[in-house]
Amino acid sequence: MGAQKKGAAARVSEDAEDLARHPLQAILLADSFTTKFRPITLERPKVLLPLANIPMIDYTLAWLESAGVEEVFVFCCAHSKQVINYLENSEWSSHPNFSVSTIESHDSTGAGDALRLIYERHVIHGDFVLISGDTVSNMSLTQALQEHKERRKKDSNAVMTMVVKKSKHSPITQQSRLGTDELFMAINPDTKELLCYEDKAEYSKGFISLDKTLIADNPSIVLHNDKQDCYIDICSEEVLSIFTDNFDYQHLRRHFVKGLLVDDLMGYKIFTHEIHSSYAARIDNFRSYDTVSKDIIQRWTYPFVPDVLCGNSAIKVERQGTYRASEVTLSRSAQICPFTVIGQGTKIGNDTKISHSVIGEGCSIGSNVTIEGSYVWNNVTIEDGCQLRHAIVCDGVIMKSGAVLEPGVVLSFKVVVGKQFVVPAYSMVSLLQQPTQQDSDEELEYADSSSAITGAVDKVNGDATSDLSETRYGPTSELGTGGVGYIWSIFEGGNDEEWRHSVAPIPTDKLAKIMLEKDKDEELLTQDGNVVSPSGDLKSDSDGNASDNNDNEGSYVSFEKEVEATFLRAVLENHEVDNAILEVNGLRLSYNLASVDCAGAIFYSMMKWAVESSHNARASELHKNAAAIITKWKKLLKYYLHGIDEEIEVILKFEEICLESCREFSPLFPQILHLLYDKEIIQEEAILRWADEKEGADESDKVFVRQSESFLQWLREAEEEEDEEEEEEEEEK
Repeated sequence: MGAQKKGAAARVSEDAEDLARHPLQAILLADSFTTKFRPITLERPKVLLPLANIPMIDYTLAWLESAGVEEVFVFCCAHSKQVINYLENSEWSSHPNFSVSTIESHDSTGAGDALRLIYERHVIHGDFVLISGDTVSNMSLTQALQEHKERRKKDSNAVMTMVVKKSKHSPITQQSRLGTDELFMAINPDTKELLCYEDKAEYSKGFISLDKTLIADNPSIVLHNDKQDCYIDICSEEVLSIFTDNFDYQHLRRHFVKGLLVDDLMGYKIFTHEIHSSYAARIDNFRSYDTVSKDIIQRWTYPFVPDVLCGNSAIKVERQGTYRASEVTLSRSAQICPFTVIGQGTKIGNDTKISHSVIGEGCSIGSNVTIEGSYVWNNVTIEDGCQLRHAIVCDGVIMKSGAVLEPGVVLSFKVVVGKQFVVPAYSMVSLLQQPTQQDSDEELEYADSSSAITGAVDKVNGDATSDLSETRYGPTSELGTGGVGYIWSIFEGGNDEEWRHSVAPIPTDKLAKIMLEKDKDEELLTQDGNVVSPSGDLKSDSDGNASDNNDNEGSYVSFEKEVEATFLRAVLENHEVDNAILEVNGLRLSYNLASVDCAGAIFYSMMKWAVESSHNARASELHKNAAAIITKWKKLLKYYLHGIDEEIEVILKFEEICLESCREFSPLFPQILHLLYDKEIIQEEAILRWADEKEGADESDKVFVRQSESFLQWLREAEEEEDEEEEEEEEEK
């Protein structure tokens, strides 16, 4: 593991006596009590699924240790033996000053049961951190703990502090980048007390009901739909007793948090702590698995990244965010693109291309294979000519020659895809037949059946004759000649929109359909008539009046950052231009801005990426990078340039960029301006009008006009020649 030990530095300062009496403890829930990762979690617990080739739970434990936690109780339910065995055989079993213990249950159906059982064990002796084992963070707990303890001194009813982070949802899909539904919170901005907590499903009917007494009791309230719940909670001991007193509380948010917020009798309170520069995210579905994996590879989670957690000797970080373990056999003609992880002992054949993907340990990848945006786990065999795009491939899978995985496919453990078979988009494939009920208890039933699964596969791989296809665990031929596995159908009454939570980018046609169906006039109404738009916040002043927060100073800066993030995702994930246009359009509607604002923000994003993707300060490489980016994404920029005025605004934006954010471009201004002209992004008229409008300006405002004088003179002469030719043609007529 080798995680950096920052515990002593990060601990909250308390009296020595108190610290000795109450070491900081944590409860880690190793069972998510959901079915979102099926069929994979029927065979392996989610906390042991790999993130950049490291089990999820290792990221959570490494963070808890660094944050000053000294004692962790890991609650295990489904596949509990796998979790216990992993921890007992890991370095966590022998870490000094950091104790990891397990609490096992075989009949808990939710977080409520887990916390009630822990309460009965009498192991928690003070404030504790509550977290699930699928959470990745690098935040410091110091300030949040201090705030929590100070509140507790003043008000014993302050039983929980929830960590939140700003994360504006997509105005098109009403989801965050993690694939979670839009979340609505009402928070007192002065005290940070949480007053209301609703997810999209609970206010999908078009309104949110707020009690009038909230405004009466809280002179200032801000309503948010731009907050991400990080699922990191600092709790007092009372939280455990509250669950014990309320046996109908099972879900942490839907039951416990909402229950406390509406319970006037006991007066318990929940507060929020917002983080800004730190990272925190929970892996709640396949889309967040993809998003968090990319964040780890791009080192947003530092120091919790593969090379640090594994030790620098085990895996090396190479140029452009590529991670390569030792003993990798790579053909000379193979191409490994940026932001890719290659695990130890993996072999890659001729002319194979791997981009934006994670490849596990001990994999055998043949020749002429294409892997894009995919997650291939350990000991996978991919034969020649296969294609994988935005898929998850679990341990032991075999893809025979020419097989194709369309976007969104999930292949569970030891599945075999037949020769040249095409697995349809968003298919879930397993050696297990699909459960007849969508019940998380099924995972407890399947947990003890791994021997039957393994036996069935071994017989097929050994070419033994068997009629196991009639059993629950038997192989089938649904995956072509020689294929082994069941393709699950959509469960009746279940979610038929897999694309929302898939590792695959949302298809352009789906985004277009959503935008067409979206009601632009949709509003959410409170009981007292205040309006809460889905695209903004509502703030109530001391008189109970509502005022729109959309026009806050710096809203364009926020918009520009969101466009930059959208553009960066489009670049790194190789999105289609039309897809990027839909996302930027959604942001434009959300911020109520014009097309020209989009053009400026997009051009800024392009130029900034050109600088960041350059490996040195040489002007030639910077110009080359900028030319490549402008050429590839000119359709995106051109889409928002409807006339000469918008084109002039882009030139003015470029001046601003050269003077402030990307000064590296200052000496290259004329060359980039010429490039924009050559690519037919900015017309001659716009360039000449920009120069003419600078005539009466101060000399300091003419820097780039002076720099571009040769190019401007060339344009003017070309314009004069064109005018003369037109006159001659007129005379001939």
